[in-house]
Amino acid sequence: MTDGEFDVLILGAGSGGYACALRAAQLGLSVGLVEKGNLGGTCLHVGCIPTKALLHAAEVADLARESSTYGVTATLEGIDMAGVNSYKDKVVARLFKGLTGLIKGRGITVIEGEGRMTGPHQVTVAPTGSADEATYAGKHLVLASGSYSRSLPGLDIDGERVLTSEHAIRLERVPASVVVLGGGVIGCEFASVWASFGSEVTIVEALPRLLPPEDEASSQALERAFRKRRIQIRTSAPFQSAKVTDEGVAVIVEGGDVIEAELLLVAVGRGPSTDGLGYDEQGVAMERGFVLADERCRTNLDGVYAVGDIVPGLQLAHRGFQQGIFVAEDIAGLDPSPIDEAGIPRVTYSHPEVASVGLDEAAARAAYGDDAVETLTYDLGGNGKSQILQTQGFVKLVRQKDGPVVGVHLVGDRVGELIGEAQLIYNWEAYAEDVASHVHAHPTQNEALGEAHLALAGKPLHAHS
Repeated sequence: MTDGEFDVLILGAGSGGYACALRAAQLGLSVGLVEKGNLGGTCLHVGCIPTKALLHAAEVADLARESSTYGVTATLEGIDMAGVNSYKDKVVARLFKGLTGLIKGRGITVIEGEGRMTGPHQVTVAPTGSADEATYAGKHLVLASGSYSRSLPGLDIDGERVLTSEHAIRLERVPASVVVLGGGVIGCEFASVWASFGSEVTIVEALPRLLPPEDEASSQALERAFRKRRIQIRTSAPFQSAKVTDEGVAVIVEGGDVIEAELLLVAVGRGPSTDGLGYDEQGVAMERGFVLADERCRTNLDGVYAVGDIVPGLQLAHRGFQQGIFVAEDIAGLDPSPIDEAGIPRVTYSHPEVASVGLDEAAARAAYGDDAVETLTYDLGGNGKSQILQTQGFVKLVRQKDGPVVGVHLVGDRVGELIGEAQLIYNWEAYAEDVASHVHAHPTQNEALGEAHLALAGKPLHAHS
């Protein structure tokens, strides 16, 4: 006996879980959605949305500080973190209210409480605020339990001096100085925020460059821009230990160098939230805590799917979102096409932004051979809107020789807004000549994509031959 049975039972209401629920309900399936926290999960409440609100506040601070560049007389008197947090929280609250209304309007049953898998298609839930348990079943079970902030062995997170990103978005003051441990997306975004707010920032990264998964040229451009902003960068500097002191935190890196700051942000990636949820016990194939799934998001158990950060690959909200839609359509028998992981856009919302889709130059050369790959870099110095915005950067294209574009890499303020066209170029296997023939509005940053493809097609306009 169960307390309820559904066509689709989903464990976790983050980006992947709620997207699956909405699409499944839209397709006429009955849906149960289990969530111990708030609908929307990490992305909406402690991830993507609040951090981007902080980054926008940081952009406003920079504009105020640099207002004389534009002939505007203004002064930056300081950062009111209470006001910043109020703005951030209002954005989250509006989106949460909208999502809650959507879920309710689609007739989805939300089951509040902590769930665990207790059968092949069964989840037992300890309801929030109750000692009783209830068990639910689904003809199809979707695992979407999300991720958590990782730490390193011997590094204790206290939430006061040593923080994760969840603590950082709730800070009520601007720290005088911060060490950011990890030069990935999360680390670079918080480093950018705090530098704009006036903090002294040092990034410590074990690998040779920031944003290691990005094209090397993009990493180098970001590092140059960060150094110009007086952000200190220590690459090839593996962490050894950290100690809380009377003044803050002392971080020791390989070689014995000590870096002191008021706070330490631990931004060394996210781990899959699967421990204690019964996946192992029910026979779900796992590896290092991740749930193994095929290109159709199917686990080794019949009728059990997995989406989002618990599946190896890019830990991005929009990946989980699209996987959730895919699974709902697969269950409904629509036979959707598998998602190309390389075709998922990637954006780091720092100042400047870094965005990409497809293969970087090294991966393309490894896949097709050195002689079969061409690249072209178009400098944003030739783009009118970028000059208006006073931003520097580039569009870098990677293509198979006499073939389609297989990678697009962007650096510059607001280039994340260009990634939509870039992903169409990659996913539709467009040739440079195809894109060059399209008219791009002037003056826009989108023109930079058009200009880059004009040049790659052998007819450069606002670029040197």
